[in-house]
Amino acid sequence: MSKPGSAPPQFTYVPPPSAPPSYQEAVGGVKPVGPYTPVVAPATNANTTIVTTVVPISRTSTHMICPSCHAEIETTTRTEPGMIAYLSGFLIALFGCWLGCCLIPCCIDDCMDVHHSCPNCRAYLGRYRR
Repeated sequence: MSKPGSAPPQFTYVPPPSAPPSYQEAVGGVKPVGPYTPVVAPATNANTTIVTTVVPISRTSTHMICPSCHAEIETTTRTEPGMIAYLSGFLIALFGCWLGCCLIPCCIDDCMDVHHSCPNCRAYLGRYRR
């Protein structure tokens, strides 16, 4: 108990910590905000710095700005068997399953490479390798 006549303890306000970054800020990439409008900077001298952003590509289509046509796009993807599929098929055939079982890795999604391209200009944007 406190003594009679003593003042209650004084508390100071401590502001809460700032909010953590959003998913887009933490991962990076291009935020889907609407149609891309190019900004043309006036050329002042010959020492112009060009800044590029590397957008990671994955198994699924990626939201990005095409470096060829400068449009904001979702990449189109195409899969084909990768090196893992061919090596797995060779090992399966080597162990005696050569009548068709060696072709099974070419049908499994986890053994496929994914090729990304622009749906507007059909420019090749990259490959996600397995």
